[in-house]
Amino acid sequence: MHVFELARRLIEIESITENEKRVAFFLKEYLSGLKYDVSLQEAAPDRFNVTAFAGKPDLVFTSHIDTVPPYIPFREDEEYIYGRGACDAKGIVAAQIHAAERLRAQGETRLGMLFVVGEERNSVGALAANRTPPGSGFFIDGEPTENRLAVGSKGSLRAEIVTRGKAAHSAYPQAGESAILKLLDLLQEVRAMELPRDAVLGETTCNIGILEGGTKPNIIPDRARAEVMFRSVEPIDRLKARLEAVIHGRAEVRYPFEVPPVMMNVAEGFETTVVAFTSDVPFLTQWGKAYMMGPGSILDAHTDHERISKKQLLEGIDLYVRLARTLLHG
Repeated sequence: MHVFELARRLIEIESITENEKRVAFFLKEYLSGLKYDVSLQEAAPDRFNVTAFAGKPDLVFTSHIDTVPPYIPFREDEEYIYGRGACDAKGIVAAQIHAAERLRAQGETRLGMLFVVGEERNSVGALAANRTPPGSGFFIDGEPTENRLAVGSKGSLRAEIVTRGKAAHSAYPQAGESAILKLLDLLQEVRAMELPRDAVLGETTCNIGILEGGTKPNIIPDRARAEVMFRSVEPIDRLKARLEAVIHGRAEVRYPFEVPPVMMNVAEGFETTVVAFTSDVPFLTQWGKAYMMGPGSILDAHTDHERISKKQLLEGIDLYVRLARTLLHG
């Protein structure tokens, strides 16, 4: 099956996070037909990682099979493949399978593939896979880096901040205490926080993504809530300490999810980049030395026009093969 056709087949199977079963079973059948040793790992109830080995793997291609919502149907033109997962990351999965097939046709058997669930939410698939490593020395994580090796990626910290007040009739504000005003004042201080910069990873950034509060316009709100996402270049515990020093007991804060910043490996002769997004790399520590590369642009991921360049997809196969040879033959 041509890589464009394989990408189409994968995109046509909706696999929004927590609904990855059908695409996992498709890959199991497809890779079994190519004579790989294929198995499913239940990473969460009715959600399956897919592993496929050509022999005892020293190098593993890996990416994720879940996508963000909403589902966007497949379409294509002469230059691009469109649809949910086109670049994040079903086109990449197709490229990795074709790279493995090309290497195997050249006699290489020290290869494996790992396709995981849950990367878009909490990396449940990678965490499960890390409990059963195959003894590989290297893994290449497929993410849309425009076919450049990622030197490093920022970490992320999701913070939920809740303020409390006292409800009252809006005609008598002196009788109440607005949780929304408390939250707005606090968020202004969060925005003004001095955040660190790293010479390689760049700046720590902050996005206030969700604001909620109140029930009616004529009631002083007694509760308000914000969700803030930091992209961090420093250890996450240090960032938490900065945030909590600003909050200073004036609000409740919890951290639903966090990913540490990570530096990755590079190889001579490959273009490099730094990425601000997070990935499964920090959760696959038992799978060998980490490399990250893949066709497609992160600026097209998670959008209503998600796409991947056909030219870049073909180039990605070549680069995966070249990087695998470099790593396997030292």
